[in-house]
Amino acid sequence: MITKLSSALLHSCTPTLLISLFFIFHLSLSSVAAQVPSWTKKAAKSVVTVKTFAADGTLIGSATGFFVGERGETVSAYAPFRGAARAVVVDGAGKEYDVACIMGANDTYDVTKFRVSVKKSQPLVVAPASQAVGTKLWQLPYREEKRVGQCVVRKVETFGDGYSYYTLAMPTAGVMVGTPLLNDDGQVVGLMQASVNNSDTTGYAVSARFADSLTVSGLSLNDPSMRAIGIKKALPSTLAQTQLMLYVAPSSLDSVAYAQLVDDVISQYPEAVDGYQARAQLAVTAGDFAAAQRDMEQALKAVEKKDEAHYAYSRLILQKAVYKADQPYEPWTLELAYAEAAEAYRLNPQPSYLHQQAQTLFAQKRYAEACDAYLQLTTTSMRSAETFYEAGRCKLMQNDTVAYLALLDSAVAQFAQPYLKEAAPYLMVRARARASVGKYREAVVDMNDYEALMRSQLTDNFYYLRHQAEIGGRLFQQALNDIDKAIEMAPANPFYLSEKASLQIRVGLHADAQQTARQLIEQEPKQSDGYLFLGLAQCLAGDKAEGTKNLQKAQEMGDPQAASLLEKYGK
Repeated sequence: MITKLSSALLHSCTPTLLISLFFIFHLSLSSVAAQVPSWTKKAAKSVVTVKTFAADGTLIGSATGFFVGERGETVSAYAPFRGAARAVVVDGAGKEYDVACIMGANDTYDVTKFRVSVKKSQPLVVAPASQAVGTKLWQLPYREEKRVGQCVVRKVETFGDGYSYYTLAMPTAGVMVGTPLLNDDGQVVGLMQASVNNSDTTGYAVSARFADSLTVSGLSLNDPSMRAIGIKKALPSTLAQTQLMLYVAPSSLDSVAYAQLVDDVISQYPEAVDGYQARAQLAVTAGDFAAAQRDMEQALKAVEKKDEAHYAYSRLILQKAVYKADQPYEPWTLELAYAEAAEAYRLNPQPSYLHQQAQTLFAQKRYAEACDAYLQLTTTSMRSAETFYEAGRCKLMQNDTVAYLALLDSAVAQFAQPYLKEAAPYLMVRARARASVGKYREAVVDMNDYEALMRSQLTDNFYYLRHQAEIGGRLFQQALNDIDKAIEMAPANPFYLSEKASLQIRVGLHADAQQTARQLIEQEPKQSDGYLFLGLAQCLAGDKAEGTKNLQKAQEMGDPQAASLLEKYGK
């Protein structure tokens, strides 16, 4: 039959068509005649089918996958996992296992890696190198090792760190997504991708080495591909990355998932304090201080770095004392917080442990000792504007404003001019401190520097505060400019109009003061301030008749200053 058909074709086809038909027949015949490799029976045990489900149990999708590790590590397509709350795999023997956690995902190349809840798995060996164009590869379907297909590499594209993306000539269409693609040595080269057209005999596969390389990092919880999967994520393989994951997790996970993550951290890293501290923090937030105490006492016994455990325990107690003082828990005292910090420092004299002691002393109102501790920190790697500022607060609590200002000077001196934004908070603190002791012009200088740094974030309150300092420094024109700026930013606030009218009267701008007072009356007709300032400005401008009328109206409205002004100008 084939001979007759071939003879007919030879007489009726063009040379180009003959070449194409010869290739198709050759590929089909080779796939039929090809000897199925001896390793297929063993390799078939590594191939599984994957089923994913939504939170309500609805089946989302399915794909083929295969083991790449001995502890249930598996790779498959990503698409079925999008939106999944649960997934299972069924092995070649028909046994079903839950997907325990996601180990990596990449939406672009439609691959995901996960761990299955199985004690031991038989993995395929991942081929270490790319396959060349023209290489024949084997497709190993799930539970169909007797129907192994063969295909040919038509094109190889490289992406990422030298990974390959294959275009394949296939004898038949419709190979299941995720099916492993193996070389003659039985090493897995790639996993099949979805075809553009189900009837097409062109196939695609992505590197199995790439799929196996997928990992979880500390920032994976914010990765869109990972976030789209509702199944628990694996922990990173290093403690440093796990610590980063713990840091970002509260804003990325719900409370149940976060609590599970914390338990997983303790299980995987029992020698590190981070998991215990996080779980104790959850207990403190819930008001269960006894549970938090048990976690930290367990940490003191289990962790390798005892100083870190003592430090974490001290911080937890101090946090509770400051933010939950209304919830008594007798075992946790500030004395215990200090003792834990001191023990951490004894075991490992780190500046952060000394800083914890200083903070605890401040909370105990032992200001002189706290100041000494903060000043000691200024001789360490923690020397900064903040440590000088904290020492200054201790002096302020002792009513030593001279020492307070000196330490604020030291805080600002930690920044070189021209200042960067980091200096802004300390400039503002010193400005207020200077104004409080009558150093108004120096306060204005600090506020000017603050304005230059924070111009886009300034509020009406800033301009009012600088206006007050400028009045104290007799910088009246600047004060008028700043109160105008405050009014511009908060036109509905009548207080600023009152301040402006008062200042205009003080500097002899009586006509301007009358105009401002009328604005104030229009805005707040039931308040006495507008009438008081209008009447006073009119009296000072020589119009006592109208002025006394407005002062009388202010008095009738209950203004306490109106009576004395009437006595002075009403005669």
